[in-house]
Amino acid sequence: MSDGMEQKNSCIMIVEDNPEDFETTLRAFRKSGVANKIVHCEDGDDALDYLYQRGDHADPETSPRPTVILLDLNLPGTDGREVLHDIKDNDSLKTIPVIVLTTSTDERDIEDCYSSGANSYMQKPVNLDGFMEAIQRLRDFWFKVVVLPKPQDG
Repeated sequence: MSDGMEQKNSCIMIVEDNPEDFETTLRAFRKSGVANKIVHCEDGDDALDYLYQRGDHADPETSPRPTVILLDLNLPGTDGREVLHDIKDNDSLKTIPVIVLTTSTDERDIEDCYSSGANSYMQKPVNLDGFMEAIQRLRDFWFKVVVLPKPQDG
């Protein structure tokens, strides 16, 4: 079994506008032993600035390329659907796995995300225990089982 994401040089980007959901996700990762650098972007515009190393994120030393992205769909400004399209349409970004983590149960969202190149689609459980369990399973699969491409410079 690979411990690829357990490496300290791996970076996880969480694109989430709800502070409570972000904190819960962060706690769940830390509780399950994930020690990777975690980058938080509160909206789609900030996520794209980070990925393209623009503005406050221009320095690759402080804004390393993420190894995996957890993406909410319903974001202010540029929403998660547009962010996903942008990532998967860009040759230098499209190999970064994108895990959609959202409250949306809309079949059109699920179909559109997979058609746009999402690597997985997870619905956020409504209770804390369910949410913690979902993050644990996400971690076990994406960060312990799957072998991910080595981060490249953008």
